[in-house]
Amino acid sequence: MDIVVQKYGGTSVGSIEKIKFVAKRVINEKKKGNEVVVVVSAMGKTTDNLINMSKEICNNPNKRELDMLLSTGEQMSISLLSMALEAEGYKSISLTGFQAGIKTQGLHTKNKISDIDSEKVKKYLQDEKIVVVAGFQGINEDGDITTLGRGGSDTTAVALAAKLKCPCEIYTDVDGIYSIDPRVYKEAKKIDYISYEEMMEMATLGAGVMDARAVEIGCKYNVPIYVALNNGDIKGTWIKEYDERMEERVITGLTISENNLMITINNVLFKSNNIARIFERLAQSFINIDMISQTAPVNGYVNVSFTASKDDLEIIKDVITKINDEIRGIDVSIELDITKVSVIGIGMMNQSGVTSKVFKIFADNDIEFKQVTTSEISISFAIDSKDKQKAANVLAKELNL
Repeated sequence: MDIVVQKYGGTSVGSIEKIKFVAKRVINEKKKGNEVVVVVSAMGKTTDNLINMSKEICNNPNKRELDMLLSTGEQMSISLLSMALEAEGYKSISLTGFQAGIKTQGLHTKNKISDIDSEKVKKYLQDEKIVVVAGFQGINEDGDITTLGRGGSDTTAVALAAKLKCPCEIYTDVDGIYSIDPRVYKEAKKIDYISYEEMMEMATLGAGVMDARAVEIGCKYNVPIYVALNNGDIKGTWIKEYDERMEERVITGLTISENNLMITINNVLFKSNNIARIFERLAQSFINIDMISQTAPVNGYVNVSFTASKDDLEIIKDVITKINDEIRGIDVSIELDITKVSVIGIGMMNQSGVTSKVFKIFADNDIEFKQVTTSEISISFAIDSKDKQKAANVLAKELNL
């Protein structure tokens, strides 16, 4: 028998009726003769509600205890789905991340999967049970419950599929991967297939459909990933290894990320050890830095700017306080109304002129940008949030997305 890993997000299991519907979809897969492992997220807004409850206790709750709290959301989902499957006459068992053998390491609330001992999952599959696994969580080397951060359930599902050497199906509230978020641009085109590299770049740069770590695991272990609607039979999108047809599209997608802030540190004495100290302190607090720019020295001083996630604002403030004690005379500003706009396409590696075209589109439409960064297959701009919709519209139209 073949094995299939299916993942259902929070909106897919947001109510008892939805959980019963998911159970029927899973049973349909079982009826095809496949063994099924199901990974689920917490119901609806449960995780957000738990975070809000913790913040009613304190603004910066203990991260170990926060992991303990957040892990309960998925445990509710897996037990209810397993009950629903049993009620339909199918053997099922629910497993927490720990019970499923998911080992993690790293900082609490931001752990990464280090390995999976899949023997218990395989045993239950051999017993013809549908295995329902809690996404988003695992256990670290100290025996503490940990969580994997936003998008962690995707990562759980693809990692399990990699261990079980099978495809992974991600069912969500959208019917595939689009060139741009249809909520931002109504004429967005759905993509039938996309390379791992392009999807990783889109996920990293703000596309909320897939977690970048999940796609990275899929790429590393060649796990075919299918993204489709959770309540219908509409054709979805395959994330797969690169093939030559993909280069026919110079630009595959456009992403908009609003969860950004920009920090500017002014009046930094121009010494390499000062710049190194800034980013060393940020790294020690596990702050993921995105765009970085530095002015040319003026009278021996420079200004340094970088972008990061708004989720890390409080931690960044603490780090800046420490940096201020170490580098005297600096002046720090924080801008919260920042949007990152990125164009992505594997065809850019062999096609010139894309950068100049995007710059011209911005110039023709009076859209100013604060920072620019590039990779082999992407160009990203930090702009004022007030220009987000205009930028999305003109870029999508001009680039035929």
